[in-house]
Formats: sequence, C-alpha cells, structure tokens
Amino acid sequence: MPTPTISRKKDTGGVTVIDRYDVSADAKKRISLRNAKTKHFHVQALSDGRYLLEPRVLVPPQAVSARTRRLLEQSVANLKQGLASPPIDLTAFGQE
Repeated sequence: MPTPTISRKKDTGGVTVIDRYDVSADAKKRISLRNAKTKHFHVQALSDGRYLLEPRVLVPPQAVSARTRRLLEQSVANLKQGLASPPIDLTAFGQE
C-alpha cells in the first residue's frame, strides 16, 4: 500500500536533499532517525508543518571552567539546604 505524500515546492536556495525516507510514529509519537550522528536534538515545529532538528552536543565536565563548576556546586548545595528564594508569582503575566 503506497504512503500518501504531500507535494512540496522546490527549494530555490542551494539546499540539496542527501537522504529521503519515510518514518512512522509509534503509539507514543516517537520516530527513529537512521544514521544519526548525535543522540540529542533540539526540535522546532514550524507553522508550515515542517520540523527542524538541530543536533545538540553535551559538554563534558572538563570543558567547564573550575570557577563555573565551583559556582554550580555551591548553588546545588544551597538548594539542597533550602537556601533558595521563594517561588516567583507569574499570575500577573498570565502564567501559572
């Protein structure tokens, strides 16, 4: 049974397609990417129905400066001790 597809306008901007394949979302709306170079992606859903996936590479701890690591460790310690500001009330902005 052929998969129905939507015809699209040709890109006139120098963008070329390297690989094309069809995927189907499972019951939890997940898809698998073949030959993915990275494990983490940032997804943007666009108004015209396209999805843009940008690879994200997590930084190893050694790449973060010692000063920044100390600041993060101190912040976590303060949070665990309950030394944190009270929650911010965003109801004035329409947020809950």
